[in-house]
Amino acid sequence: MSDQQVDQGKRMWLITTGCVGAAGGVATAVPFVSTFQPSERAKAAGAAVEADISALKPGEKMTVEWRGKPVWILRRTPEMLDSLAKLDPEMADPQSRRTAYPTPEYAQNEWRSIKKEYLVVIGICTHLGCSPSDKLTAGPQPSLPDNWSGGFLCPCHGSTFDVAGRVFKNKPAPDNLEVPPHMFLSDTKILIGEDKKA
Repeated sequence: MSDQQVDQGKRMWLITTGCVGAAGGVATAVPFVSTFQPSERAKAAGAAVEADISALKPGEKMTVEWRGKPVWILRRTPEMLDSLAKLDPEMADPQSRRTAYPTPEYAQNEWRSIKKEYLVVIGICTHLGCSPSDKLTAGPQPSLPDNWSGGFLCPCHGSTFDVAGRVFKNKPAPDNLEVPPHMFLSDTKILIGEDKKA
């Protein structure tokens, strides 16, 4: 066997092991480098969310997730809307003037929404972050007053909210439910998380 044949064998061995090592290095580096980029879930968490309300009937509520929070969309009945003005004296902040959770200008009205029929609020109690329960049916119910006209009850500490997300007086929750930025893309679609048309 000549020296030249031995060198050829060594050369081939070195090239092969070098290629395998490089492939292994790339295979190891790709997942590591990809961890520096935000996941699809993380990207979606901050992005605006589109909600289709075409199937929502009067008196029904749906929930969509935006930034990891539940956003409630309630299609109010005419009876629900009629109850709002009557409840003003019982509300802690009937005109949504407090600024801890500022209400967008387009929701600074009696019904706290762009369109009277649709309430859009973040379904998290402003007291300690619990999620209130639906108590949309009017009338006497456990843990509620006999003249209950419908709304939400936070089971943790008893805060109550009307169908506009306004908190009743003398309850632990310091503020009304938060109205997120949103806008109507059409009669059947709401964009939550953005309220400026490009």
